[in-house]
Amino acid sequence: MAGSDAELVRQCLRGRQDAMTTLVERFQTDVFGLCMGILRSRHDAEDVAQEVFLRVFRSLRSWDPARPLKPWIVTITINCCRTHRSRKGKRPDVVDYPEDGIAAKPDTGDGGELYHEIRAAVGELRQEYRTAFVLFHEQDMPYEFIARTLKRPVGTVKTWLHRARLQVLGRLRDRGVVPEVERDLR
Repeated sequence: MAGSDAELVRQCLRGRQDAMTTLVERFQTDVFGLCMGILRSRHDAEDVAQEVFLRVFRSLRSWDPARPLKPWIVTITINCCRTHRSRKGKRPDVVDYPEDGIAAKPDTGDGGELYHEIRAAVGELRQEYRTAFVLFHEQDMPYEFIARTLKRPVGTVKTWLHRARLQVLGRLRDRGVVPEVERDLR
């Protein structure tokens, strides 16, 4: 079933299973990728992605068809991730194996090491920095979209991204993955 998001939602609200399946298929990669980027655990990302789609289907009547569907679903995804992280503090962590990471790449020399170091560095960022970083660098979302989704000014999002990049670079330098570049401070 193809068609506009508005038509797809109308079909879902009529209870058509094929429309519900299409909606999940259309957005599952984005939702799961965002969950992995924020939560850094395949197990948690799978659980939260399921919760996202449950919330989407429960809330479809509140979606404004004059607005794009994807940002609405991304907002639900971020909120579900936040809720999960706040609850997680009360439960023990499930330990993922390294190969369970988002788009796990084989260790092929220095590129594989750099990839894993970047993943680890992003995982250490403050939550709001990580969310902005993942939306911008992994989901290719523009500043304005991120600002609307996170309900923050564009300037704040840019600041968070700048700080996130500096922290990631700092960790990579501390770990000896990238060389320290001398700066001319004149």
